[in-house]
Amino acid sequence: MKTASRSAARAPKESAALAMAREVLEIEAKAISDLIGKLDQRFTQAVELILNCRGRVVVSGIGKSGHIARKIASTLASTGTPAFFVHPAEASHGDLGMVTREDMMIALSNSGESEELLAIIPLLKRQGAKLVAMTGNDQSTLAREADVHIYAGAEKEACPLNLAPTASTTAALALGDALALALMQAKGFTRDEFAAAHPGGALGRRLLTHVRDVMRTGGDAPRIAHTAMAMDGMLEMSRGRMGMTAVLDDGGRVIGIFTDGDLRRGLEKGVDLRTARLADVMTRGPRTIGPDRLAVEAVEIMERFKVNQLLVVDADQKLTGALNMHDLFRAKVI
Repeated sequence: MKTASRSAARAPKESAALAMAREVLEIEAKAISDLIGKLDQRFTQAVELILNCRGRVVVSGIGKSGHIARKIASTLASTGTPAFFVHPAEASHGDLGMVTREDMMIALSNSGESEELLAIIPLLKRQGAKLVAMTGNDQSTLAREADVHIYAGAEKEACPLNLAPTASTTAALALGDALALALMQAKGFTRDEFAAAHPGGALGRRLLTHVRDVMRTGGDAPRIAHTAMAMDGMLEMSRGRMGMTAVLDDGGRVIGIFTDGDLRRGLEKGVDLRTARLADVMTRGPRTIGPDRLAVEAVEIMERFKVNQLLVVDADQKLTGALNMHDLFRAKVI
C-alpha cells in the first residue's frame, strides 16, 4: 500500500514535468518558425558582407549569447568560413588586438544593449572592421550601429518567468546555422574540404578513409587462376583467411569469386570437390569496387547486396586488393 501511495504521489509531478517539457519545445519551435517570416534582404546582405571579408569572422556575445556565439563561430569555421570567438569583456582588455581591418565581427545580444559589446564597437569601427549584429530588438543601440542587423529574437522565453534566455538563444543558434550553411553553399564547400576540417573521430574516419587505406594487397589478397581445380581454390581461400578467393583470367582480370558460401552450395548439390574445376563452382561477375572510392561506399555495397567481401579492381578490372567487413570494423569506418 505504501508503494502504491508513493507512486500515486509521484504521478502528478511527472505529468507536470512532461507538460512543461512539451510547452518548452512548442515555444522554442515557434521561435524558430517565426524567424522564417522575418528573414529579409538583410540576411542576404550579411552573407555578402561575410563573403567579401578578406580576413576572418570574429563572433562575440556575453552570457548565454556568448555560448551561442561560440558555437556559431565553431560552425562557421568547420564549414569553410574562417572564424573564432572573442569574449567581449576580454576584447576591451586587449583581445581586440586580434581583430584587424580585414576582419569583421558578428555580435550577438538579445537586448542589443549589452554594455560589454557596446564598449568595443567604437574600437571596432575605428579599425575599419565591418559589423553584423544579431539581436531581438531592431531599435537597439547595437542594431543601429551595425552595418547589417539581422533580427534573431523571440516573442517570449520558454522560461515560466519569461526571464531565462531559452527561446531567444535557440532562435539565435538556428539563425547562426542558417548563416553558416548559406555561406557554405555560396562558397561551394565540398565534402573533401569538410573532411579536412574534421580529421579526428568517427566523422573524420568516415569521410577521409578510402578503400585503398583499408584493403589487403599482394599476398594478403587471395587469388587463383580460373583454370585451377576447386580443391586448389579451397586451399587458397583457407590460406588467405578472408572466406573467399578472387578468380582471375590469364591477364589478371577478375572474372569470379569463390567463397565459403559457394563451397557450401557445391557440397549441398553433391559436387565432388576433389575432381570439380573451380570455374564450375565459383560465382561469376562478383561485386567489385575501385581503390579510390570511399570506404563507406564499400559498406553501402556490402549491406545492399548482402555480401561480406569485396574485390578491389583498377580501371582494367585487374585485381589490386580485397577487403571484408572485419577490415572496415578494424578501421572503425563502421
